[in-house]
Amino acid sequence: MDLKEIRQRIDEVDDKILALFLERMDLSRGVVEYKMEHGLPIVNKERERQILKEVKEKAGDREEYAYQLFSKLMELSKASQREIMSGNTKVKSEIEDALLPAENVFPKTGSVACQGVEGANSQIAADKLLPRGDIMYVKTFEAVFDAVESGFCEFGVLPIENNTHGSVRKVYELLQKKDFHIVRSTSLNIRHELLVKPGTRLSDIKVIRSHEQAIGQCSKFLATLPSSIKIEACANTAMAAKDVSESDGSVAAIASHDCRELYGLEVLKDDIQDSDNNYTKFILITKKLSIYAGANRISLILACPNKPGALGDILQMFSSHGVNMLKLESCPVTGRNFEFIFYIELDASVRDSGVIPMLEELERECDSFTFLGNYPVV
Repeated sequence: MDLKEIRQRIDEVDDKILALFLERMDLSRGVVEYKMEHGLPIVNKERERQILKEVKEKAGDREEYAYQLFSKLMELSKASQREIMSGNTKVKSEIEDALLPAENVFPKTGSVACQGVEGANSQIAADKLLPRGDIMYVKTFEAVFDAVESGFCEFGVLPIENNTHGSVRKVYELLQKKDFHIVRSTSLNIRHELLVKPGTRLSDIKVIRSHEQAIGQCSKFLATLPSSIKIEACANTAMAAKDVSESDGSVAAIASHDCRELYGLEVLKDDIQDSDNNYTKFILITKKLSIYAGANRISLILACPNKPGALGDILQMFSSHGVNMLKLESCPVTGRNFEFIFYIELDASVRDSGVIPMLEELERECDSFTFLGNYPVV
């Protein structure tokens, strides 16, 4: 056969495959309807394994390709079945109550709790996330949650991840323990400077203070300094700068350029971060789940069943719904050996077809499941 004839045969085979695929999907829907009516388990792993075993035996030297094809077919069938199974789950009810019409725009004003003092990166993020917000400064990340919990503030702003130094684990731990939701997110390009009191020389410095994330982001520069200089972690970069302004001149801070102006300091060395591509992601939290039009990120915390392949099944679920996963991070469960929870971020909207049924399935299948929110990145 020439190329034209081969392609014509392929087109004919593709037509047959499509017809059989649609017939299989219809039969799959019939199976789940029967199981729901008779109270039978929806997922039958034993039958799936048996099907794949037979496929490999029949496929000969192409068993690997056949295995992948039929694995994908079964995942697509389950994705379709989830839409039928959609019911009165907790996550569906939460989302439906939180969805706001397109004419509801995100507010530009409101009270917002911010960890640190004036000049902190969290304050800069707060101004971006809530342009005319009234900022209340608190000392710790937990105090941000407490301020919103108590009603003193409607919102709270928190750093959650740096692209070079990783996640702010304390914030994730608090999100897991407390009942809060994410309503907005943004990223800031973080540039660090070594700030001192005017007239201070490097030889005068005995201590450098900053937040532990900033210290980690400037590790290469710090490694070039004399070993006699002590590096101390503190609650916030802006607090470190304020401490320098009140010191005897032997203390330096790693902080932003804004802090130099705010606290009357001098730049001893600028751009000391390890990478110019240094971004920190901040989130805006609130007690009430609200989903505005244009929301394109979903954040989840979940615990997989403690069995082989459980996480793989979840990743396959995302793939079968065409959902792109942007973040997956594990964290050990305190007090339990080799058990983990997972922080997941998805590039998706609950308004997209199939996403709510997928979240419902996660809620049903996971040992624990927390829907943190569906929000825009600004």
